[in-house]
Amino acid sequence: MAESDGQERTEDATPRRLQQAREKGQVARSKELASVSVLVIGAVSLMWFGESLAKALYALMTRLFSLNREEIFDLTKLFDILSGSLASLILPTLIILIILFIAAFIGSIGVGGISVSAEAARPKFSKMNPLSGLKRMFGLQSWVELLKSILKVALVAGVAFYLIHGSKADLFQLSQDTFPQNIFHALDILLDFILLISCSLLIVVAIDIPFQIWQHANQLKMTKQEVKDEHKETEGRPEVKGRIRMLQREAAQRRMMSEVPQADVIVTNPDHFSVALRYKQNTDKAPVVVAKGIDHVALKIREVAREHQIDIVPAPPLARALYHTTELEQEIPDGLFVAVAQVLAYVFQLKQFRRKGGQRPKLNEEAMTIPSDMQY
Repeated sequence: MAESDGQERTEDATPRRLQQAREKGQVARSKELASVSVLVIGAVSLMWFGESLAKALYALMTRLFSLNREEIFDLTKLFDILSGSLASLILPTLIILIILFIAAFIGSIGVGGISVSAEAARPKFSKMNPLSGLKRMFGLQSWVELLKSILKVALVAGVAFYLIHGSKADLFQLSQDTFPQNIFHALDILLDFILLISCSLLIVVAIDIPFQIWQHANQLKMTKQEVKDEHKETEGRPEVKGRIRMLQREAAQRRMMSEVPQADVIVTNPDHFSVALRYKQNTDKAPVVVAKGIDHVALKIREVAREHQIDIVPAPPLARALYHTTELEQEIPDGLFVAVAQVLAYVFQLKQFRRKGGQRPKLNEEAMTIPSDMQY
């Protein structure tokens, strides 16, 4: 597709795309690393434990070929001889098999790490499509596999020819060695050949690993549109985020309004600001802002205050200062203590006036001192 259409896969896979691919079992793997690991480690393990294994096999064959007539026709004795001879083979064979298993496991996870996915084990009917099969046959992967096969054959043949040519003297010496030394000598030569030929295949591994990593990254590349869509899904679509923020604001306002009945006074700038203050002498060290708002929210705070008969005190400079300097459920700043104390004293006097009568108190707004850095 044209790049102008935004459909060219030019963007590297995002961490989320990589994680999704891993969950599906799509990770970089090098079959060459796994197979060569088994060959090399297997050759080394045979060099370490092969002598004991060969001696056990030699003893087994010697014993089985020296059976007498009585032992052959006595099944009990024959079974005892066979089980005793096989017991000496168990330990070296088991050690070699365990080493091979560990080598195969490490070689398999050497590229891509451990990945367990049930989805990767499911049958994929798309692979049965003949057209898809033809596409794979002539794809880049097939050409790379062909080149690797040619390289492996060339390496094995070349190294084998070189080793045979360089070991002619040892090979000719085998005919002059006595039995069974010539057998063990031949095994030593064979193991050396296997190890060196297997090590030569590390060249193929060195080519295959970077290619598999590059191919895996290339297969997971994304279009610019896919990156944008994923970003929207991860961060949230603007309309969804807006809706969530609106619901969060509504929930916060409901919680805030539920605290208004606990307030002792509502300080207002009559048209725009409302701040609800609570001061409980036994629990609060200083007056606390339990609700605040502007415009519609300020009006709602005043409505709730009237329903619960909470005094509303107009004090525009103080209301603006409280609104801008204090968060919900926070104590008021030190600079506003005096002004708030005047309002609370006025409210207390107003309640006394309502209960006992007398001269109605007045709030002297001009006497309120608001620090210059808190004036809004």
